[in-house]
Amino acid sequence: MVSVSQEPIMRNEFTAVIERDGDWFIAYCPEIPGANGQGRTVEECRKSLAEAIALILEDRREEGLRGVPNDAIRETVTVG
Repeated sequence: MVSVSQEPIMRNEFTAVIERDGDWFIAYCPEIPGANGQGRTVEECRKSLAEAIALILEDRREEGLRGVPNDAIRETVTVG
């Protein structure tokens, strides 16, 4: 199902690869290069990775929208 709206709704699921490294857990997301997380517990690690993914996507969105003309039609496309 594909829908188009004008509200910025973002629904994404990504893969978290979590490994133990001594007393720590480390994680990365293969779909988002540069997204890494760490924590003393799996939950802390997952949360850290989620925050990194959110920051990277926010930065990419801002960078991608720079230079878009003011009169251009901007809509959100939701794939789900």
